[in-house]
Amino acid sequence: MLEKLGRPHVLIVDDDPRIRQMLSRYLSEEGFRTSTAEDGAAMRNVLQKDAADIILLDLILPGDDGLALTQEIRQTAPDAGIIMLTGRNDTIDCVIGLEIGADDYMAKPFHLREVLARIRSLLRRVHHIREERNEADTQTFNFDGWLLDPGRRRLTAPDGRDVPLTSGEFDLLHVFVTHPQRVLKRDQLMGITKGRGWDAFDRSIDAQVVRLRKKVETDPKKPVLIKSVRGVGYVFAAEVKAGENSHQD
Repeated sequence: MLEKLGRPHVLIVDDDPRIRQMLSRYLSEEGFRTSTAEDGAAMRNVLQKDAADIILLDLILPGDDGLALTQEIRQTAPDAGIIMLTGRNDTIDCVIGLEIGADDYMAKPFHLREVLARIRSLLRRVHHIREERNEADTQTFNFDGWLLDPGRRRLTAPDGRDVPLTSGEFDLLHVFVTHPQRVLKRDQLMGITKGRGWDAFDRSIDAQVVRLRKKVETDPKKPVLIKSVRGVGYVFAAEVKAGENSHQD
């Protein structure tokens, strides 16, 4: 996998120098390029010089915390994979992190082999995103006042706000808008969004749908866009209109 992607760049953002050194040494031995940063300012300096494929981001940092930095990364590097590193008592904050744009999280202390497995799983998704972008898809999709731009990985709300999505949420919404008014089984959604079977650490489709509804539904408890089909899967009930993107901001 690494031969196919070259040497993916992993940025480790943590204020504990022992964790930075341990992760950097281990991932370098596994074939990754690594950079480290102790806080948000150092993270920005790294990203200005070298885009990261995966960012391991500590939740508790001096200055801007991991939640604030996640939102910032989603605006400046929307296709980077983000894995939050957290203490065991920070689960609620990690759920918030997933909702605002992180892709995964791991509780400290963690096993290095599990970190590697999660990075590789997320890296496949990041690679797929970039392949999609390289295909220069110029279509956009309008539904119920929303605008989905696959080429830019951007979702715009009816009021003009950019709505940050994790890579998994974006992939799922893209499947829905390209298959509207059709009942999609869970295994179909898994296959289309991943292009392969579920990885061991992927979250379920149902959990992704719950998070996606919170971002696109007026009332997530009474969804009108992404409807459940009991015992089968989901249907995207909105009328979708495809158009051409001029690629002008």
